[in-house]
Order: sequence, then structure tokens, then C-alpha cells
Amino acid sequence: MARYVFLMFDSEDWYDGVDEQGMADEMRLHHEFMGAVRAAGASVVGGEALERSSSATTVRRGNGATPMVTDGPFADTKEALGGFYVIEAADLDVALRLAAICPAGTVEVRPVLDTGDDDAATP
Repeated sequence: MARYVFLMFDSEDWYDGVDEQGMADEMRLHHEFMGAVRAAGASVVGGEALERSSSATTVRRGNGATPMVTDGPFADTKEALGGFYVIEAADLDVALRLAAICPAGTVEVRPVLDTGDDDAATP
């Protein structure tokens, strides 16, 4: 099984007017999506929702210069990264079929790079 990251982008304006029921409805859509992933013989191996982009801090590394730290998102866009899933699927075709039903305005699908070191993320 290959791993793919689903980067979910959408307008953050939704948060301005959502009520408790709207949030519950959105979470239900994500639970249904996870059920569809399992039904396709794939699995969700990770994922998180993210706070609004206005809470972000950006660190830019230069050419040997001291890193620059700024408040806010990297770029002004109409859609912001709102969360991600890490999916294990048989192949890209399965991943793309699942991305098409993922409850987000835009889903960028990227294969996870196999670095050959399963412990690479552990310091």
C-alpha cells in the first residue's frame, strides 16, 4: 500500500457563520468519508483539522541568513489549508477516487516520499 497526503483547502469564511449544528454536520461528513475510505480497502493513518490561517506563524530560511519569522499565512489566498489526511491506498487511482469524495473544496493529493527510514520522523 502506498501513502498519500490529502491537503484540504477551502474558504475560511465558513467559520464566520457556522453554528454548533453546522459543525456537527461537517464532522459527520468527515466520518462518512472515513467509512468510504475503509470500504474502498484503504485506510486513514493520520490527519488533523487545523486552526484558521490567521493563527499561523511563518518561518522563512534564507541563504545562510537568520530565519525570518512573521505572523500569519505565507500568502494571501482565497482558500487556506484547513486540514489533512494521510491515506494508505493500493494506488494513485484509488487515492484520486477517494479525494473526489473528500469533504473539502479542493484536495491536493501528494504521494508520501519513501525515505527508506521508518524512524526518520522520530528525533
